[in-house]
Amino acid sequence: MRLLYKMSWAWQPDRFPGSIHLMANKFYQPGDQRAAKVEDLFATIAPRYDLINDLQSFGFHRLWKRRMIRLANLKAGEQALDLCCGTGDITFALARAGAKVTGLDFSEPMLEVAKKRAKKLEHAPEFLHGDAQNLPFPDAKFDVVTVSYGLRNLASWERGLDEMWRVLRPGGRLLVLDFGKPENRVLRGLYFFYLKWFVPLFGKIFCGDSATHAYILESLKNYAAQRGVEARMRTLQCTNVRIYNLLGGTMSINYGEKM
Repeated sequence: MRLLYKMSWAWQPDRFPGSIHLMANKFYQPGDQRAAKVEDLFATIAPRYDLINDLQSFGFHRLWKRRMIRLANLKAGEQALDLCCGTGDITFALARAGAKVTGLDFSEPMLEVAKKRAKKLEHAPEFLHGDAQNLPFPDAKFDVVTVSYGLRNLASWERGLDEMWRVLRPGGRLLVLDFGKPENRVLRGLYFFYLKWFVPLFGKIFCGDSATHAYILESLKNYAAQRGVEARMRTLQCTNVRIYNLLGGTMSINYGEKM
């Protein structure tokens, strides 16, 4: 019980257990080096990224992504942007739902996997290399803008959200899927315990380096998660702002609309 009690303070980074603060993750570096370190991370995990996602989430990530696609409520012919698209799960799902989709990521190795997957399709989405904090698109271009498991990895997630808002059309929908921070202390303690002690094993086994997946907890404890994203959406004057907590808030979808 003492372990769970201490880990419950992970909600606030300054109250997180000291033992984890002492174990700096080589892929997590705040400030100017953040992008370079994250790029190194995804170059390392790209070949095994999809397999490990299935294993560490017990396949549930597929259900969460489908939930986000349903919430996007796409209409045929609408334009969608999927930021930090990685290997393209959400990008392809948006295309299947009838959208004209662009997937953007700054990791070339991840984009290479997505492009290989796209070769099997008759009408493949467009994939671009770019920076989610400085999007190469004009204002109000897209009807739907999504990001899944990517906002947390930006040097400034606030800047990334601002850019999503900028390129969203009036009447458009903005959606963020990512790891969350459960409000229930016991669940939060168990969840962080799993991320600290079990998830790094996937990195060790499949990537030869436990730090690749120990990074998840390190990045999460420094991320504002669903409540912070909700607050930022309200600052941007999003309407119909909602949080959809999944598995008790261990994962979450933030939703907002632009009037």
